[in-house]
Amino acid sequence: MSSKFTTKTIVATGLGAAVFFVLFMYVKIPSPIPETSLQTAYGVSSFFAAVFGPLPGFLIAFIGHALSDFLSYGSPWWSWVVASGTSALITGFAAKSVAPAVEEGIFGTKELVQFILWVIIANVVSWMLVAPVLDIVIYAEPVKTVFLQGIAATFMDAIVSGVLGALLLKAYASTKTGKGSLSKDN
Repeated sequence: MSSKFTTKTIVATGLGAAVFFVLFMYVKIPSPIPETSLQTAYGVSSFFAAVFGPLPGFLIAFIGHALSDFLSYGSPWWSWVVASGTSALITGFAAKSVAPAVEEGIFGTKELVQFILWVIIANVVSWMLVAPVLDIVIYAEPVKTVFLQGIAATFMDAIVSGVLGALLLKAYASTKTGKGSLSKDN
């Protein structure tokens, strides 16, 4: 992972935002909590964030969520758009330890644990703090409602981010060739 925005990173960010957008719009499971769904898109943003870093992760989730809201409702619900971006941003800090191993074809227990820890931290901060506080400040939403939604979103999004993100990381790592794995036949 590089701190520079390379062509590969720019393409991955655009592709990730497009995939996030489509999944966010069409591949979700409603929950019993109003306006809260299990969103498969968060598994994709957590994967891209862990491979490409915090800023691409943020942009993928922020742009994908904002576009989805705009097309679905006519206007983005900014508190949750920011929370989506924040979740991927924080998960992107896993890239420092996870991405180098994944690029060498490794996604073992160490990388899985680091990734899951970042996913949990990201979802707790995003959905139990950022989204509810911004809902109250921006939209004057009822405190009880937004924190109930935040708790539900934390659990659902942490699970989908952790499980789907880890599966995507494992699959991606399996496409990579590790150092010293190729040898010259004599």
